[in-house]
Amino acid sequence: MPSKLCSVAVASAGAYAAVQTFVSPSGLPEVRDQQVASRQLRGAAGPAPTAAAPAGTTALLALGAAGAAATAVKTTRHVAVRSRVVRQAAAVAEKTFTKVPASVKPGVVTGQALVDLLDYAKEKGFAIPGVNIVGTSSINACMEAAKKAGGPIMVTFSKGGGQFIAGKAADNTDDAASIAGTIAGALHVRQVAKLYGVPVILHTDHCQKAWLPWFDALLEASEDYFQKNGEPLFSSHMLDLSEEPLEENIALCKKYLERMAKINLLLEMELGITGGEEDGVDNSDVDSSRLYTQPEEVWQVYEALSSVPNGNFTVAAAFGNVHGVYAPGNVSLKPEILHNTQKFIKEKLGCESDKPVKFVFHGGSGSSQEDIQYAIKAGVIKMNIDTDTQWAFWDGMNQYQKKNVDYLQAQIGNPEGPEKPNKKYYDPRMAMRAGEESMAARLVKAMEDLNCVDVL
Repeated sequence: MPSKLCSVAVASAGAYAAVQTFVSPSGLPEVRDQQVASRQLRGAAGPAPTAAAPAGTTALLALGAAGAAATAVKTTRHVAVRSRVVRQAAAVAEKTFTKVPASVKPGVVTGQALVDLLDYAKEKGFAIPGVNIVGTSSINACMEAAKKAGGPIMVTFSKGGGQFIAGKAADNTDDAASIAGTIAGALHVRQVAKLYGVPVILHTDHCQKAWLPWFDALLEASEDYFQKNGEPLFSSHMLDLSEEPLEENIALCKKYLERMAKINLLLEMELGITGGEEDGVDNSDVDSSRLYTQPEEVWQVYEALSSVPNGNFTVAAAFGNVHGVYAPGNVSLKPEILHNTQKFIKEKLGCESDKPVKFVFHGGSGSSQEDIQYAIKAGVIKMNIDTDTQWAFWDGMNQYQKKNVDYLQAQIGNPEGPEKPNKKYYDPRMAMRAGEESMAARLVKAMEDLNCVDVL
């Protein structure tokens, strides 16, 4: 007759096997291994108890069965919760829009879907805000704004922004931190973008010639991602070789586009120089004549890049653009340059489209509504915004501090009493959330200015 210890072992082994069989489909290797172990354990314990077994043994067996049943119920609940989460995620992923092309889905947009989205923007007369970010808070504010406005958004990583994401104390030898931070930020967007239910374009900002190692590393990351997932990690990249001779600018852009086209990456290139200062690049004192692009220059770019098989590109043609915000009268935008350029290239191509080029508007912060609207009519499909959103994020945190100043002077003690704790006020998430909300509100206003509301 088996001992009580052996009876417990038999009951436990039986319960474990029962639970595992419930959790995993029968026939899987792990289930077979557990069944073998259970049989071996029963063999070592002696013959199974019969109906004449002592009451204590029967009770232990009943206890083991009850434990198995309870565990099975708990597991059932866990599986049900997990299934519900999977169904919810799938529902978001399968969400379809009624206005944009069918290829455009919630989440990161790449390849043909991106081209379709930009063509749709040009056709319908709206532009997408391209927002520089510096961390997950500003990333999330972008997608929150897009969700509220009902339009697409472009999340833009600069080289300096990538380094900040990695951490300013991280080793940035050979741009290691800038590269790692930019990739990490892109992966964050890919994990959460679908949850906002809007199309998101993953983009990188100005890359001058000296920064090409950063650009190359990001291309390698997209090539690796493409091999595993059938699409690039990023949606698009910008090359800013505007300080180089025009011929070299075009040649390098064409060389990179040939590589990018193989994995369905879109290229944004720049002609002319954007004045002002941003991300460590200072063009404040540049000759004003270089702030304005000529139609012939855009045609040379269009002709060269259009020859690349599967090559897709946009052009940031300068028309007096300046980074930053300046007093009225200090910046002279001339969006008529874009209109004249479209007319010039249409005549060259002999095409029906009045807007053969997809233009990009740099230095959008502080621009007048009149200039923005006129530029969109000339085929601008994206406007960069950074300075205004930086201020909005800071202003949100600053207003939070002002509102709760009496609760932010010490960990304990506030107007409600000397022993009252202040943790819920100085929790960093509180001020950061205020910044996110303020930035999102400013972006919704920008999307209204760009006609990028309820366009999905």
